[in-house]
Amino acid sequence: MTDNQIVSGNFTFTKTSIEGVIIVDPKCYADARGYFMETYKQPDFVRGGIDVEFVQDNQSSSTRGVLRGLHYQIEHPQSKLVRVVSGTVFDVCVDLRPGSATYGAWEGVVLSAENKRQFFIPRGFAHGFLVLSDTAEFVYKCDDVYHPNDEGGLMWNDPAIGIEWPALMGDESFDPEKVILSEKDTKHPSLREL
Repeated sequence: MTDNQIVSGNFTFTKTSIEGVIIVDPKCYADARGYFMETYKQPDFVRGGIDVEFVQDNQSSSTRGVLRGLHYQIEHPQSKLVRVVSGTVFDVCVDLRPGSATYGAWEGVVLSAENKRQFFIPRGFAHGFLVLSDTAEFVYKCDDVYHPNDEGGLMWNDPAIGIEWPALMGDESFDPEKVILSEKDTKHPSLREL
């Protein structure tokens, strides 16, 4: 255990270089029958630095090369606890909190069904992910309900932010031409334009 880690119950909470952004590693109990793990336990999460009340769960399915994001909510920001139950993604958040010492900084983590890792993103961040495997099932909890007319976006490949997107599995290097975006996600402004 390091100074930036807290172990509570069946979870290890690792603080990142951005205040409030936390990587959560659940303990998994596996045997010949399969495995069992807790994915959320409120008292342990509070001790680990995540003290929010989740009110909505979401799930999406995406294919290899799909990049969703970078999204944020304007008037109704959401904290998110994200994980992958099938496949592999590279998950990213960008600090958009006014006055933050890390404004414009990004943090990224590989989430997969195999590593069972979770990523906590507090309010005030843009969020997105790139699917690295053939398909991925992405699951997340939010601490506010979704308001469809309240969504903002940030350019996924803004050079001023410099997100280091990884190569898709099976490719030698990252190829932006292979990224699959929704029409909406092709039109987001840069950080400077925000």
